[in-house]
Amino acid sequence: TAMLTIKEHSKNRVDIELDGKLDADDMRVALEDLIAKSETIEQGRMLYTIREFALPTMGAIGVEITLLPKLFGLLGRYDKCAVVTDSNWLRKAALVEGALVPGLEINSFEMKDMAAAEAWLEGE
Repeated sequence: TAMLTIKEHSKNRVDIELDGKLDADDMRVALEDLIAKSETIEQGRMLYTIREFALPTMGAIGVEITLLPKLFGLLGRYDKCAVVTDSNWLRKAALVEGALVPGLEINSFEMKDMAAAEAWLEGE
């Protein structure tokens, strides 16, 4: 079963962890949780850890599309996102996405480099 957890790490940081494949219900709950936890964030940081990734179901993608306007608004609250995964193609995709989202700096790291990801997020 898939797991997507969203934790408030500090007043301006949210940590997201994904493990597995999301269905529509998982996606809806997670995105609404992320939107709610991001409402008060300014100049935010996001640590996105992807342990195991499977493409979401079509229903989950549909939920994501319906929430896109809210998600785009949410992205403006974040300045930096560190994507941590051992998947080479996901790390590359994160860097491409970072180039496409104005004002959001995205960097990607391997799991063994979690400390480096944390340091980068904190600006060290």
